[in-house]
Amino acid sequence: MIYTKLGSTGLDISRICLGCMTFGDPNRGNHTWTLPLEQTRPIVHKALDLGINFLDTANVYSDGSSEEIIGQILRDLGTHRDALVIASKVHGRMRGGPNGAGLSRKAIFAELDNSLRRLGTDYLDLYQIHRWDSTTPIEETLEALHDSVKSGKVRYIGASSMYAWQFAKALYLAQMHGWTRFVTMQNHYNLIYREEEREMNPLCLAEKVGLLPWSPYARGRLTRPPGSATARQNTDAFAGILYDKKSAAVEAADQSVIAAVAALAEKRGVPRAQVALAWMLTKPAVSAPIIGASKVEQLDDAVAALDLAPTLTAEEIATLEAPYVPHPIAGFA
Repeated sequence: MIYTKLGSTGLDISRICLGCMTFGDPNRGNHTWTLPLEQTRPIVHKALDLGINFLDTANVYSDGSSEEIIGQILRDLGTHRDALVIASKVHGRMRGGPNGAGLSRKAIFAELDNSLRRLGTDYLDLYQIHRWDSTTPIEETLEALHDSVKSGKVRYIGASSMYAWQFAKALYLAQMHGWTRFVTMQNHYNLIYREEEREMNPLCLAEKVGLLPWSPYARGRLTRPPGSATARQNTDAFAGILYDKKSAAVEAADQSVIAAVAALAEKRGVPRAQVALAWMLTKPAVSAPIIGASKVEQLDDAVAALDLAPTLTAEEIATLEAPYVPHPIAGFA
């Protein structure tokens, strides 16, 4: 395993982050394809055996059951808490009625305590706002996050999927008021969605904010032949919003990118997943892509991409990128 600093912090993280949206009670929340406790165990065990020390979940994943499952597995393993970097997120609706969602001071404090209880830990290494909350003043959100850090319940804070102007505003206000600053941006970024390269990625590079890209495989579209599908893909409504509602020209360009990935994978004698991830690992500011795994062998591919990335030539990278065309913004909702 290769380790790096999380953005400009002193925190050491594995260059692969295990995303935990795949784990959860399939009877809770909106994802019927999630893996329950006993199917999750071997994947988490494998990740830790490979040296992955960074796990990312969220309160809304399977109505909190993702956090519960991760907490149970880590308790059963007896892994020392300080050996792990555990991240979670807040924003989405966790209950009906007023204050059951969003980034108000009340919601942040309540949901942080709930996440800590489900995970069975006293603190989170990274607490992230899952989306921008247009109904709450960002100053209120930032001060609540700052107070969460000062309370000892959170070590670092991060953000996810918003416009670059919004993130720049948040960074500026934190500095102006002396509040804790965001150290990470978890954004939608992969070979068939590169809109983040226009403003967000350069902003994060300039501000020394670490990128934690989600959906690095484009929900599997970069890892399988076109037309093949999994149970998750057939029932994942959000994936359809991200990748299926496009013009014919954009779809054609995406298929050309996918074909370029397949061609390079065949040339190198490696799975497509390794090529897609290795490309991302060559990008400035990327601290650790977030990998969702439903099989243990998928983690082997992710770790193997660490060795492949430094060997990609400028010509190979250019070939992968050449077919890309501008896309509609996707992933902020």
